[in-house]
Amino acid sequence: MDFNEIQELIKLVNKSNLTEFKLKDKDFEIQIRTKQHQKGSDIQYVSAPQMMSPVSMPAAPVTPAVSAPSSAPAGQEVEKAPTPASGKKTVEIKSPIVGTFYRSSGPDKPAFVKVGDAITAGNPVCIIEAMKLFNEIESEVSGTIVKVLVEDASPVEYDQVLFLVEV
Repeated sequence: MDFNEIQELIKLVNKSNLTEFKLKDKDFEIQIRTKQHQKGSDIQYVSAPQMMSPVSMPAAPVTPAVSAPSSAPAGQEVEKAPTPASGKKTVEIKSPIVGTFYRSSGPDKPAFVKVGDAITAGNPVCIIEAMKLFNEIESEVSGTIVKVLVEDASPVEYDQVLFLVEV
C-alpha cells in the first residue's frame, strides 16, 4: 500500500461508523482505531508511526491583511483579492495531507498560481512536503484563483483551506 491509499483508507474509516479496522496483506499490516473505540478492553493498542505532528494554525482572517509578510521572497507573498462578485460560486482547495506548503517548485521558480489566474481541473496549484516527499497538489475544479490563504513555506494541516477558486 502506498501513502495515498493509506490516507484514503483512514478517511473512509473516519466517515464510517467503524470503531476499529484491521487489514493484513502478506508483509503489510495496518490497524486503525477511532476515538469511539472502547478503552479498557484487553486488546493492546498499537499505533502506526506518526508522519508529522499536526501544527495548530489560527484560522485565516476574512478581511485582507494590512501588510505582507516580510519573510517571503518577492512575488511569493500571500495574495489577497476582493470578495468575489455576487452570483459566482467560490470553491475551496484544501490540503489533502499534513506538511509544509510551497507555492512554487523551487525558491527561484515562479508560483504555480497567483490571484487572478485561470485554472483547470488537474492543474498543479502548490506542493506540500511531508517527510521529505514533495507532493504536487492539483486542482479538482476549473475557475479563477481569488484568494491564497497560506503563506509560502508554512505548515498546513489536513483539510486546511489553501485557495479559494471562483467557478
